[in-house]
Amino acid sequence: MSATLSYFGIRHHGPGCARSLRKALDALRPDCVLIEGPAGAEALVSTHLHDAQLQPPVALLSYGADDPQLAVFHPYAEFSPEWQAMRWAVEHGAAVRFIDVPAGASLAWQRARRDGAPGGEAAAGEGGAAAPEELADDAASLDALPDTDTETETVAEDAAERRDPHRDPLDWLAHAAGYADGESWWNHMVEERGDGEGLFEAIAAAMSELRDNAELRNGLDPGEEALREAHMRSAIRDAARQEFERIAVVCGAWHVPALTAKASVAADKALLKDLPKLKAAATWVPWTYRHLSSASGYGAGIDSPGWYEHLWRHGSGQSRSVGWFARVARVLREHALDCSSAHLIEAARLADTLAALRERPAPSLDELNEATLSILCNGDDAPMRLIEQALMIGERTGSVPESVPTVPLQRDLEAQRKRLRLKPEALSKPLELDLRNDTDLQRSQLLHRLLLLDIGWGRLGGAGRSRGSFREVWELAWQPAFEIELIVASRYGQTVEQAATARAIETARRSERLPDLSRLIDRVLLANLPGAVEAVAAELQARAAVDADPLSLLAALPALANVQRYGNVRNTDAAQVRHLFDGMLARACIGLTIALGGLDEAAAGDARETLLAADRAVELREDEAQTAAWRGALRQIALALSATPLLRGLATRLLFDAGAFDGEAVARELSLNLSSGAEPLQAAQWLDGFLNRNAAVLLHDDAVWALIDAWITHLGHEHFLRVVPLLRRSFAEFEAADRRDLGLRVKRPAGAAPALVAQSAWDENRAARALPLLRELFGLSAAGDAR
Repeated sequence: MSATLSYFGIRHHGPGCARSLRKALDALRPDCVLIEGPAGAEALVSTHLHDAQLQPPVALLSYGADDPQLAVFHPYAEFSPEWQAMRWAVEHGAAVRFIDVPAGASLAWQRARRDGAPGGEAAAGEGGAAAPEELADDAASLDALPDTDTETETVAEDAAERRDPHRDPLDWLAHAAGYADGESWWNHMVEERGDGEGLFEAIAAAMSELRDNAELRNGLDPGEEALREAHMRSAIRDAARQEFERIAVVCGAWHVPALTAKASVAADKALLKDLPKLKAAATWVPWTYRHLSSASGYGAGIDSPGWYEHLWRHGSGQSRSVGWFARVARVLREHALDCSSAHLIEAARLADTLAALRERPAPSLDELNEATLSILCNGDDAPMRLIEQALMIGERTGSVPESVPTVPLQRDLEAQRKRLRLKPEALSKPLELDLRNDTDLQRSQLLHRLLLLDIGWGRLGGAGRSRGSFREVWELAWQPAFEIELIVASRYGQTVEQAATARAIETARRSERLPDLSRLIDRVLLANLPGAVEAVAAELQARAAVDADPLSLLAALPALANVQRYGNVRNTDAAQVRHLFDGMLARACIGLTIALGGLDEAAAGDARETLLAADRAVELREDEAQTAAWRGALRQIALALSATPLLRGLATRLLFDAGAFDGEAVARELSLNLSSGAEPLQAAQWLDGFLNRNAAVLLHDDAVWALIDAWITHLGHEHFLRVVPLLRRSFAEFEAADRRDLGLRVKRPAGAAPALVAQSAWDENRAARALPLLRELFGLSAAGDAR
């Protein structure tokens, strides 16, 4: 080998390492740069790195061509040493090669872990990609030490490793130097220092000592690590045989001793002979600082990406702390929090003093945070949390060129995002839509279509659930893992509309419950997918025709009623579901009384919720024939002694509220069900259903009050003790104000007027002052009689 090999052990996403590496490369001037990364992905670097639209943070996404839910991210920020090594090579015309195992090998290992672990298939979700945390962890398994926070197989193992004081190899060096952990030691010694002279030699020596002498339990798979290092050594040998004079090797610091050690070519070939591989595809995808942080679950993540960016841009010295405090002041002032120049001066002085006391050349993030908390936040943690999200972690999201490889579904979504002016952002942002506006309506339909594909870019807020308005409020937050979801969903179609339609039809065919199908009709109508509506409605009609359970039929009605009632608000055609509603209601009413007999307490409680929801659905339907049929079914329930007492009481109350039962009929049912001959526990259950968590009938109907009062008064002692728990549970559902009013009414003698009315004096002069406003509100003339 005639080429000169230089090894640079770095920490992934370390700004100090990146700055020192740029200086070292400027001095060495290599004509080949070898980087720890997935072999075979170099074309993405040479093709796109010069494009101004490729702005970090970004990630190399590798996924299984035949199994897209297998995926690995390799994230890079501007301050990542690997990113700077790539940039330097492209700027200086040096060759760039990745030397880690190909992505296909990593995906094969990932598949083996998934398929070999109990429940592994189910964990990924049928037809969907792995969760963002899982994908981040899989990427971390390729990001080497020194920050050895790699993926763990189970929560128990993860907890055990957190208790292990030497899970991070750097902890040994940190404890020897008097630091609490390896993270703070490395930040102080490497990332926050301004100079990098002799840095890489010192890192190599430290890693050699650790690998030779420390007993480490770092969670890495020894077999996979051995294969990775053998592959890297082989790639280095291949590069050294070619016409390169100076070769720079950029890799995780932990690997430097293994790459520089003497290892036979035959031994490495023997290891790599059975290296598993899957067919893989790769592309660039946008990344975010939030997903670069260790808090996101990314194993090789860093605590404060925003702070690391600040270190990269400002280096060391006074400008670092002054610039940081200026950014803190801007954030506080944007949120209307007091932050004067005097505050900033005192905070900077305190940070410098703390750094001097701790023998540090310049304030680190710890000193800056302590000064911020003490001076700028007055000891209040709430502004510090704001600073953490806005500055320490940061809000930056990367971008990629349009020319990067994508599936047609991704291109269609990108085109729609641009047309509808929807920008993907990592932080949650509210979006208020007026559905009478065509652009907003299309935005709503796009977000609903993505939800059908399990891509939760948007989540309806509380105000958006008001179905009767023209307004929707969404919370938008784009996740990098949605790129994987799009690749997985591309098997359903090449456009968002096609994919959402096919996915909805597949979901309908797999659904086993009528309520799920009726809710699905609601969703596809909101997404404006006529083809899916027709298919789901046909599936619902076929299932309803053979479903003999009246409660199941009733449970499907609310979603259909929403479609029928509010379809025109969202410019959707809801006529095709009306006959479904009517037919299902008719079939449910036929056998409802029999279905409600002999239910235990839990089943009766579920049935009550179903009846209440169905009653609201019939009211929304606003059809006299359907309303009459429903009230006829409720009348049968109320009068049928075979039905559960709770539900008989509920049916009586619903009829009373609707005016279908007059006071005399209600009094008759009260007398019958609360008579002295009725079993007390059943009477209490009937009363629970009749009250229906609403005290209005007790407060305002003297006849009902008198009957219930007489029933309780004449209960025997033993019966009373059996009934009290159920009564207390019923009354606990009332509003606090209603319970207070009930207590006051109990204290009043029979027939007495409420105390408030009896003691209140009518002030005619004060009342006359309100008359002009009332006349104006009611449209009466000044001389009109408003009394």
